[in-house]
Amino acid sequence: QVQLVESGGGLVQAGGSLRLSCAASGPIFSINAMGWFRQAPGKQRELVAAFTSGGSTNYAEAVKGRFTISRDNAKNTVYLQMNTLKPEDTSVYYCNADIRLLVAGLKYNYWGQGTQVTVSS
Repeated sequence: QVQLVESGGGLVQAGGSLRLSCAASGPIFSINAMGWFRQAPGKQRELVAAFTSGGSTNYAEAVKGRFTISRDNAKNTVYLQMNTLKPEDTSVYYCNADIRLLVAGLKYNYWGQGTQVTVSS
């Protein structure tokens, strides 16, 4: 059973920083794409930052220059360094990954359980 486990959320004042981590575990052959989405109450889930299957990175315009996505392939882990946080960054942040399994080479999309980030003004 593949799992994505997030950590690092919390409460921070505006202008502060947080670092989120997402570790994938289970019968993984390869991770094709991996990244972060967020969803605020009453809003749609949106992309924050992600590594594409080609290895490039995508960022939402709202976070460019403030957030940085990085990864440790050996640990199947992706990180999101969030600096200069704003109250509008308050959301539940979800990890997402396209993973090819060891069994039969099947590929599925997985979500983590989410971690709350709250930025106070």
